[in-house]
Amino acid sequence: MEKRRLGRTGNMSSVVAFGAAGIGRVDQETADVAIQTALDYGVNHIDVAPSYGEAELRFGPWMPKIRDQVFLGCKTNIRDAEGSWAECNRSLERLNTQSFDLYQLHSVGKLEALDECTRKGGALETLIKAKEQGLTKWLGITGHTHDAPSTHLEALRRFDFDTAK
Repeated sequence: MEKRRLGRTGNMSSVVAFGAAGIGRVDQETADVAIQTALDYGVNHIDVAPSYGEAELRFGPWMPKIRDQVFLGCKTNIRDAEGSWAECNRSLERLNTQSFDLYQLHSVGKLEALDECTRKGGALETLIKAKEQGLTKWLGITGHTHDAPSTHLEALRRFDFDTAK
């Protein structure tokens, strides 16, 4: 599997990442087959989020075995610090791991969402806290609308994210 450097992380991520939304609505046995197949093909980048159904729980049994072999990215779409901090810790617990490699603001495509995340008491405070406490190495932002590129450009003016996608 071809690999490329991911943003400023320096990680050489497989060009095909495991987007875990697809296993969020299947049973563990089906998820196990999908995860093993991805690993067998050389996928080393996992992208998961609490909004992906039960995906975090499906990866939970795998993490003790594969954590040192994969780049684990997780995200929050909660916009305030208190709620996103609780969600961060819940994700770590559900994934059965002590840390992420990349923790991201999820689905920030519009300036209004960016404003919510970056204001005092916003979710960006959670990302910074998670990094300070060793719960993640890298910080990022994601977005899905046609406005996402310009919103992410503004996000990079406000904070020095390691990835923007």
